[in-house]
Amino acid sequence: MTRILGVDPGFGRMGYGVIESVGHGQWQAVAYGCLETSPKKSLIARLQELRDKIKEVVKEHKPTLASVEKLYFFNNAKTALDVGQARGVILLTLLDCGLEIYEYTPLQIKQALTGYGRAEKGQMQKMAAMVLGVKKPIKSDDAADALAGAYCAAVNL
Repeated sequence: MTRILGVDPGFGRMGYGVIESVGHGQWQAVAYGCLETSPKKSLIARLQELRDKIKEVVKEHKPTLASVEKLYFFNNAKTALDVGQARGVILLTLLDCGLEIYEYTPLQIKQALTGYGRAEKGQMQKMAAMVLGVKKPIKSDDAADALAGAYCAAVNL
């Protein structure tokens, strides 16, 4: 059985979503959420906290591969640097966990899930829930983006 961990990178909030195949090109959500770090901690401490939380998610849900969203554009250079560092920690942690990693741009992820590369957050949340059999609305943009990233990997396998 294929189980995919999708990650929407961030250092303050990192979305994750785990999906698994249920046959004939169908996928279902297993778990999703948002891992948050304390803004009162230093960036280094927050990166360490992210690493530890990612390891917990991998240990609990046992994905067979991972999908991580690529960074594309930020208005704030400091935020871009911090998220870039978080993304590096995320990638290395997933590699240390033995996972094969696929990377997709936000455009590719939106295209795979909605058929439209410029879909808005609300559309992504609704489509992720519908395609992955989630009964309740997905309230976190980060979790919906992570589920969408996992789905993008699934349809591109």
